[in-house]
Amino acid sequence: MRLPNSLVLELPEQREVRGRAFPLVLGPDGSFDLAACRDTILGLARDHGGILFRGFDVPSPEAFASFVETLRIENMPYVGGAAVRTPIVGDRVFTANESPPGEPVPFHHEMAQVPEPPAYIFFYGDRPSVSGGETPIVLSHEVYSCFLEEFPGCCEAVEAHGIQYIRVMPEVDDPSSSIGRSWKATFQVDSRVDAEAVMRQLGTRWEWLEDGNLKTITATVPAIRRDPRTGEKQFFNSMVAAYKGWVDARNDPKKAVRLGNGEAIDATALEALYVFMREHCVAIPWEKNDVLMLDNGLVLHARNPFVPPRRILASLGKAAMPSAVDRS
Repeated sequence: MRLPNSLVLELPEQREVRGRAFPLVLGPDGSFDLAACRDTILGLARDHGGILFRGFDVPSPEAFASFVETLRIENMPYVGGAAVRTPIVGDRVFTANESPPGEPVPFHHEMAQVPEPPAYIFFYGDRPSVSGGETPIVLSHEVYSCFLEEFPGCCEAVEAHGIQYIRVMPEVDDPSSSIGRSWKATFQVDSRVDAEAVMRQLGTRWEWLEDGNLKTITATVPAIRRDPRTGEKQFFNSMVAAYKGWVDARNDPKKAVRLGNGEAIDATALEALYVFMREHCVAIPWEKNDVLMLDNGLVLHARNPFVPPRRILASLGKAAMPSAVDRS
């Protein structure tokens, strides 16, 4: 099914990549049926990396949940993520990162540190900020191309060895930190015994600290993935976000990520990739009731500082992702 041209909008912030708008922006049309267009929408998300739905009838968090459910994407609870978040509609809809408004959230693929990350992430403009607070997005294959061209040795090491993430979690959520999610909330448990069971299942190593905090070292996960649908290699990881943003009273960002063999990652490369992402991203100001759908396998996202109040909600969706480093 093809969407009518009347649905397609143009915004000045969009980029054109390989002849396609990034992201695609759709507006309401009387003939549009989200359920009937489901397969078309998923295909367009793959082709464009993301879709912004602007002006549609999505007046509440509950309507946002219904919007996502209409696309028949299996729900994925937020287990293993670092950000402090509050459930809003069951386990389907929750707040986006609740870190202080003055702190940017660097670019990352959602939950790239877990063995099976979500395939889709949806954002909802429940209460846009009067200033700032955009959700910048950048195409992962462009970041990979930059990485390979500018730092081939580091890129090859990252691809060959994968990476590990190191994080110290508090026992209780710390909203002053962008990675202040407690170990109880991270693993959705109430006891150390249950937390250890989840970490064992994830392949995570751990150390209980005297102050009740928990130090974790993830299983080695791929940082360069070949998307099975497009055949392109993607910079699928959160290593720049960890290096630039995983900082608080418990964590040193310079120690937050390393190669799977235990060696450090070239800091010069991480800094250069951070600059590249900022220079090649798209940051569209939020409007109330906007829905932004991102193919998490193809697009990294971030968050700009903002003037409160602001509330952006999120929902995660499952689908098959590569589970091992592809060295072909």
